[in-house]
Formats: sequence, C-alpha cells, structure tokens
Amino acid sequence: MNKMKTIMLTAMLSMGTLAAHAQQLEVKSPVINLGQVQFRTPATAEFELKNVGHDAIRINKVRTSCGCTSVQYPRKTLARGEDFTVAATYDANQMGHFQKEVALYTEQGEPVYLTLKGIVVEEVVDFVGDYPFDLGELKTDCNNVEFDNVNQGDQPYARFHVMNNSQRVAEPVVMHLPKYLKAEVSPSKISPGRTGVVTIMLNSSELRDYGLTQTTVFLGLYPGDKVNHSKAIDVSAVMLPNFTEMTATDMMQAPHITLSADSVRFDAKGKQKQRADIQVTNSGKSELDISSLQMFTTGLQVSLNKSKLQPGETAHLRITGMMKELRNLRAKPRVLMITNDPANPKVVIPVYSEQ
Repeated sequence: MNKMKTIMLTAMLSMGTLAAHAQQLEVKSPVINLGQVQFRTPATAEFELKNVGHDAIRINKVRTSCGCTSVQYPRKTLARGEDFTVAATYDANQMGHFQKEVALYTEQGEPVYLTLKGIVVEEVVDFVGDYPFDLGELKTDCNNVEFDNVNQGDQPYARFHVMNNSQRVAEPVVMHLPKYLKAEVSPSKISPGRTGVVTIMLNSSELRDYGLTQTTVFLGLYPGDKVNHSKAIDVSAVMLPNFTEMTATDMMQAPHITLSADSVRFDAKGKQKQRADIQVTNSGKSELDISSLQMFTTGLQVSLNKSKLQPGETAHLRITGMMKELRNLRAKPRVLMITNDPANPKVVIPVYSEQ
C-alpha cells in the first residue's frame, strides 16, 4: 500500500513539474514568409506573441541559426496575458532562397522557435497577368487546382497568384485544408494593391483510394476570416495504380480498354436531360477491372452495367447530362474511370455542351 502511495505521489510530482515547465509563449504565426527580398536590403519579419502562462516571464536568451539574422525583443518582464512583438531581420546578402530560425528562451518552459523565410532577388517583381477571379477582397488567377496523374508517395504542388484588392494589409490564409493538403502564402503579409503567390502541396500518402479525391478550400483575407462560397477554391487529385513492377511479359498479357467514343457532346439548347452511350471493350488478354467510375462535377449521372470484363467482352456506359446544372459549372464536366490497363490506368471522357 505504501509503495502504491509512493508511485502516485511521484506521478503527481512529475505532472506538477511538467505543468511548471509548460509552454509560456504563444505565437500567432511561427513561420513568416517574406516573399521576394531585394539583394542587400535587410528584411524584417515581425512575430506577434503572448504570455499565456500563469506568471510574469522574461526572455533571457535568444539564439539564431546564423549571424546573418538579428533579433529585437522586449528586455522587460512580460506580465501574464501581455502581447508583444519580436522582430527578426535578415541581412539579405546572399541571393536565393533562405530559411532562418530564431529560438527564444525564458526561465520557464521549452524554447519557442520562430522561422522567417523568403527569396533574395536582384529586383522585386510583381506578377502582371490577369486576375479574373474575385475571392472576397482578394483577386486570383485561379480558382481550381488539379493534381493529375499522381502516384502513391508523390508530393506535387501547384501555385497561383493573388492580389490584395482591399484597403488594408492582408495576411492571406488557406482555410479548411484536409489532412492531405498543405498551403503557404508568400509573402505572409501583402500590402494593398500588391501581389503574392499561394502554393498548395499534396501529400499523396494521405490519400486513401485510387481515383478522384475532391475538396473545397477557402482563401481568407486574414486568419479567422469568414468562410463563404465566394472565397472557394476547388482542389482535385487523381491517384493512379502503380504498374512499374510489371515485366514485359506481364504487359503483353495485360488488359486493354477501348472506347467507342472518347468524348460526349450534348445540345445546349436541347432537352434538359440528355443521354449518351459509350461501348467499353476489353481488347486485351486478361480481365479488365474498372475499379472506379467518378465525375469531376455535378450535372452528370453515370452508369456502367459491368465493371469486370473478360477479353473481348463489352460493357455499356451511359452518361446523362442535366443541362441546367452543366451551364452553371465552374469546372469542365468530365467522367473518370480508373482501370488495371497499364497503358490506360486513367480514362477521362470530357463532356461538352454545344449550341
């Protein structure tokens, strides 16, 4: 019994020690991207922090990853709940991408790490193309991101440009990201009328199934901005089966998908509900497996009477279009099939509405 009490007392003391050393500083944005920085023009990132501990604290030591970064921080005691700013300045004396770390130490808790990053260029240049899409008070040259022909383990990325069309400094943020996506905005803060770049990165290892995965993310003007349809960006990814381990003999014995038509065309002025039929034939030498049949957009219905076809066998694919919905789409309507044909693991059938 005494042994049990000793164990419980030790555990309680350990928990108390952990609580005493819990993190005291909260950082609004631990990573700040400065975007383009002009060569030999020092660039400063201002980090907003707060003392979230139960006691007053003091920053007693600061370390940087190199001598090219200087730090300004409060030398006074910081009261409980007090907000403050730490400014890290990079000397920008070397061309190219940079990423520098700053560690803040207090008498309590683990160090807090801050990161500033960007790219040093000879001359800062804004994107001068068109921005046809209005996402709230931000304008972009893209509202639809597609990751095509992705294999398991790939980590592709897509970039698009953004312009701050508001009257305030923007801190654009991509909201409602699923686990398989990450996003970064460069620079982290964009002045009125200036531009930046949004990078969306896909971790295909987090995708569960082959075929099409779709989601909608939202581009906010600042962290905590409201989500609504006007700020939406559609993101899709198509992950394919991997046939790299197939031998030449395997390839010769593989299935092969053949379609009677490679696209569908509906009459935009015709009936509100229109149908098209496509014959799907296995012209290979082993069983064809159509493991996924999906649509990139609404406004379509699809049916396939058979998904596994023996050599020489044919299935019937019916595509039905609802013209009212198809006329109002932001993305191109398409039908997707994922197969075990190594030459055609992805089959896309575009759907057109013509007058």
